[in-house]
Amino acid sequence: MRKQVSNVFYITLALVVIAVAVGVIMPERFETFTSDIRADISTGFGWFYMLIMALVLLFSVIIMVSPYGKIRLGRDSDQPEFSTPTWIAMLFSAGMGIGLVFYGAAEPLAHYAVQPATEDAGTVAAFKEAMRRTFFHWGFNVWAMYGIIALSLAFFQFRKGEPGLISATLKPIFGKKVEGPLGTFIDVLAVFATVFGVATSLGFGAAQINGGLDYLFGFETTYWNQMIIIAVVTGLFIISAWTGLSKGIKYLSNTNMVLAILLLTLVVIIGPTLLILNVFTESIGGYIQNIVRLSFQTVPFNEEDRGWLDGWTIFYWAWWISWAPFVSMFIARVSKGRTIREFLLGVLIAPTLFGAFWFSAFGTMAAEIQNSGAVDLTAVATEVVLFTAFNELPLGFLLSIVAILLVSTFFITSADSATFVLGMQSTHGSLNPSNKVKITWGIAQSAVAAILLSVGGLAAIQNTIIIAALPFSFVMILMVWALFKALNDELRLLDKRRRT
Repeated sequence: MRKQVSNVFYITLALVVIAVAVGVIMPERFETFTSDIRADISTGFGWFYMLIMALVLLFSVIIMVSPYGKIRLGRDSDQPEFSTPTWIAMLFSAGMGIGLVFYGAAEPLAHYAVQPATEDAGTVAAFKEAMRRTFFHWGFNVWAMYGIIALSLAFFQFRKGEPGLISATLKPIFGKKVEGPLGTFIDVLAVFATVFGVATSLGFGAAQINGGLDYLFGFETTYWNQMIIIAVVTGLFIISAWTGLSKGIKYLSNTNMVLAILLLTLVVIIGPTLLILNVFTESIGGYIQNIVRLSFQTVPFNEEDRGWLDGWTIFYWAWWISWAPFVSMFIARVSKGRTIREFLLGVLIAPTLFGAFWFSAFGTMAAEIQNSGAVDLTAVATEVVLFTAFNELPLGFLLSIVAILLVSTFFITSADSATFVLGMQSTHGSLNPSNKVKITWGIAQSAVAAILLSVGGLAAIQNTIIIAALPFSFVMILMVWALFKALNDELRLLDKRRRT
């Protein structure tokens, strides 16, 4: 192991151990400290996150429709390694699978019935705005950010022969300097952000699995029961990671999609089918019409709406940015052989449309149950909103079982995809990191999730995400600049070859 790993492995692992130790020794101070920093970042850099995510979407559209789109991610003769359905399944498994299940019913309901932005709670106008906001948080801006970072990694690795490292994508700006301490610093930032970003989803996943088991079987929602869940799933995803990308992760990704489509189909059929279809159609149009307004909205003159923005949109943007090194590197790894245009079209459109339909189904179901007065979904914890809603539907027990299985498989694929990527980043960009390295990172991720749950639950997890994302956001800007320079050079080279 020692011969394979780079300094990035040891430095980042040491930082993670220090952070975990501080959380164990001083849990209350840790929570207070992270809360204070989160508040400062949300207030001082909220505009920065909003601007970055808006401009990345604009840049990705320009790249997609420009002559750059014909460039292939690899040699001109390379073909995609995975079929398009499997490729799309992998995008979801590595991207935001747990989040879709965790927030599928809870987020639209919160925007509609608890504290909507700009509209009175419980009104038709509030519901329409709730759907637009939810689509926005999980839509084009997010996937454009993943797509551009993944495009940069795939282009430099498969087209230019560079190692699969974040630092290697900055060579057009810094040259050979990225092979020294500067590159190590950049890669450490990326790996550190990834560990905490993935730990967030593992925390959400453990909480929701526990909530579902408690609701259905009385497996009480406690910290120690969540630790048991994390331990069991850690063992499972380590086994999956051991089998490699083309076996464990591929098969589990396809299983995820089957379970997700099954659950979605059942909700659409059993729930208010016609209303769901109408809500999706109108909401996707409303989202597209309002995307510019939503992308640049910082509500500087309204403290209440600003608090809502910090707690939802800014948190989401930070969460997605902290996931960017992991998700983007995984997407890059499975996208060799596709053209830039094909790549960006797939990454932008397929997940956004699927997510929009998912939230339309689960959000409409939750709102209808809330309006019926049968149960107050806003009074239950976020992790059990889905199961409480299912209890009001025919076949509710079956739906809850499928949901628990889906969260579990998403938990496993997110974690083992992350161990693969973390292994790449800490072994000089190796496409086949050793199992010892992957297991080390798997245990580290689970330990971080466990500590964050112990020192403040989901609130501590959210605090840490916003903090971890800020340094990497500056690296992301540099990556976009470097990619643009490299694509210009590549296009000139292709034109020159064509003329000769």
